[in-house]
Amino acid sequence: MVLPGGLLTRKEEPVPLKSISVTLSIREFVAGVSATLNYENKEEVPLETFFVFPMDDDSAVYSFEAVVDGKKIKAELQEKKKAHSIYESAISNRRQAFLLEEDKYSRDVFCCNVGNLNPGSKVALTLKYVQELPLEADGALRYVLPAVLNPRYRGSGSFEDSCLDMKTPIVPLEDLPYTFSMVATISSQHGIERIQSNCPFSPIEYLGEDKTSAQVSLAEGHKFDRDVELLIYYSEVHTPTVSVEMGQPKDNQDGFMKDPSAMVCFYPNIPEAPSPVICGEFVFLMDRSGSMQCPISKQDQSQLRIEAAKETLILLLKSLPLGCYFNVYGFGSSYEAFFPNSVKYSQQTMEEALKRVKLMQADLGGTEILTPLQIIYREPSIEGHPLQLFVFTDGEVTDTFNVINEVKRNRLRHRCFSFGIGEGASTSLIKGIARVTGGTSEFITGKDRMQFKALRALKRALQPAVDDVSVSWNLPRGLSAKMLSPEQTVLYKGQRLIVYALLSGTMPPAEATGEVDLKYTLQGKSFENKVTFALQPKPDDNFTIHRLAAKSFLQTKDMGFRDTPAKDKKDVLKISIDCGVISSQTAFIAVNKNLNKPVQGPLTRRDVPRPMLFGAALMMPQYEGSLPKAMSSCPLPTTQSTRTSHYKGTSYQQDVCRPCRPMVSKDLCALVFGDNHLVQLISLQNADGSWYLDENLAEILGKSLEDLLAAVPVKDADSSSWATVLALVWLHSNAKEMKGEWELLEKKARTWIHIHAASIMQELVKAAIAFTKSSVDPSIFAL
Repeated sequence: MVLPGGLLTRKEEPVPLKSISVTLSIREFVAGVSATLNYENKEEVPLETFFVFPMDDDSAVYSFEAVVDGKKIKAELQEKKKAHSIYESAISNRRQAFLLEEDKYSRDVFCCNVGNLNPGSKVALTLKYVQELPLEADGALRYVLPAVLNPRYRGSGSFEDSCLDMKTPIVPLEDLPYTFSMVATISSQHGIERIQSNCPFSPIEYLGEDKTSAQVSLAEGHKFDRDVELLIYYSEVHTPTVSVEMGQPKDNQDGFMKDPSAMVCFYPNIPEAPSPVICGEFVFLMDRSGSMQCPISKQDQSQLRIEAAKETLILLLKSLPLGCYFNVYGFGSSYEAFFPNSVKYSQQTMEEALKRVKLMQADLGGTEILTPLQIIYREPSIEGHPLQLFVFTDGEVTDTFNVINEVKRNRLRHRCFSFGIGEGASTSLIKGIARVTGGTSEFITGKDRMQFKALRALKRALQPAVDDVSVSWNLPRGLSAKMLSPEQTVLYKGQRLIVYALLSGTMPPAEATGEVDLKYTLQGKSFENKVTFALQPKPDDNFTIHRLAAKSFLQTKDMGFRDTPAKDKKDVLKISIDCGVISSQTAFIAVNKNLNKPVQGPLTRRDVPRPMLFGAALMMPQYEGSLPKAMSSCPLPTTQSTRTSHYKGTSYQQDVCRPCRPMVSKDLCALVFGDNHLVQLISLQNADGSWYLDENLAEILGKSLEDLLAAVPVKDADSSSWATVLALVWLHSNAKEMKGEWELLEKKARTWIHIHAASIMQELVKAAIAFTKSSVDPSIFAL
């Protein structure tokens, strides 16, 4: 079944949540967030309310407080069972209580409970968290405030007490009874070049002439139809830094907060290196659940998820090196594999896989990812070909910890590169399965192209291995560093590396410095990056670095309320409570002791609506709720059935999409991909990198086959050499802005030309440029 987020009521009842306001402060690459939920009870009876909402997996939630009728109540972080016991006891005794917890099965879903809210009372609940901001390929820092919580597919197993274990209808966006506002302040010593967003924002307001500080605010009327994303561009982001933060020795004499903490940010300058003969087993695990039939985003002209997935698989298959092994799995409620086992990459196996990709549909039901993962891991390893797993999913899974644990158990034999597709993809799942294997994670939303991000990950998978990674500290006598971050075993070119440590011992005078050294080996050569830093710790009332360090530790040890090993549970609980950072084992609890008398009257439950995109619920036959008609926008021809939804006394007839029948045609590629000449051209490439000179290529080039044959500049030249040069000239002339998507297959083609037509390459290139009237630089054909 599907577990939707939020608690909704079918009756026409007042909703006590009135507004959500967010204050965002970004300093360099760290975000500090304060989110306030404003409640008001306008009824004549006391209320208990529940609100389920998404959070980013990297968020370190460290504070929760309530202001009740002007009086502040600070919540305490307690062991989860104890917090629940305190809350239930307070409610039973008619005391006012507040509870904030992370879901037991996924750390990117939270639930906030307000118990015994008196008639006429106003409550403002504020939670605070800090978070590292990921670095995008173009140098932008990316902040996302999750606003979309899609339904999560529930497979076999018990999910008692999950925040999402509810059967509820879905609220139309226009009927949401509460408002949302956000103000962001950004500062960097390097200067702010620009700020972009996927949502309407006010014009950027610089707070000084040097442009080191700026402020923007979200325009009124945000519809909760997408996550709020900010892309921040600084003048310089690749400068290594070390920050040292003062501890709390008086209040925490033997705990995590006692000693100063350090955060080190490296940008390893890994040199370009010629790739050796590439070996590997590449397995692509593609989500084919019903929700993949929906657009990637609600923006105009947004590509359907399944169509972007098909194009991405074609690019990946064409970019694989000869001699490797590969397989493709599709999964939903069941799974399908292209081959019984991974097969050697050849012209024959590539063509067979390509035919199946073109017929692929989002027709496999729910999102059961665990079973195909287990099947993949049961396959015997191929000697000399390490496994590289690519997972594409919209991330709508309930028990994410169970999936992450399965991947973690097999971490020594593979790397996992994961891709979250569309708004509301689970950050816990996507980031978690990549983190535990040393892979990378990507999210595809808005105008992002899945194709580009997948090919970037493949380039990383094909990079020569960086070995012997180590971080060492050179500190004054009497001072030592205890590493908190997990041991780093993988480095990728262009990637940032952040490590945390506690500094224990005697702090030296203010002018003293320390040094931290990153070392690694690439193809037998040793490299190192050193950073010298001042040892004088700086105070921070929010203890940002300590809490980020705690979060880094918790992400490696905390595997969920149910599945965290006993040996790790004790450490998770201690560090969580020491630092005040919530975990699966803890919860924030506050009881209002200012009330002089118990709350009077019968307690009534009221549920706070959550907006939700239509995707997963629309496509899951197990879903027992329904959707308002306005939320359906699948543009494909479909068969239709109808369901009826009731909300606030209004009935909605919902047309429910069913995937189209597979299309079969003589010219399947043109039929599936229409006028997309880039994908058509790439589909024609051979496994060795070459192209055939035929009618299909001629049509894409806009020429007749006779004209192509007549234009061959060298007598008796191999027609494939001429065709391959023409194809590369077309790529550079007509799809230059998408080079990141075809760069690997183009390199394979250039290599093929140098092997098979080196002696006549210059003549072929010159003739191809003249024949196509292109301005391409002939130097692009150099290796």
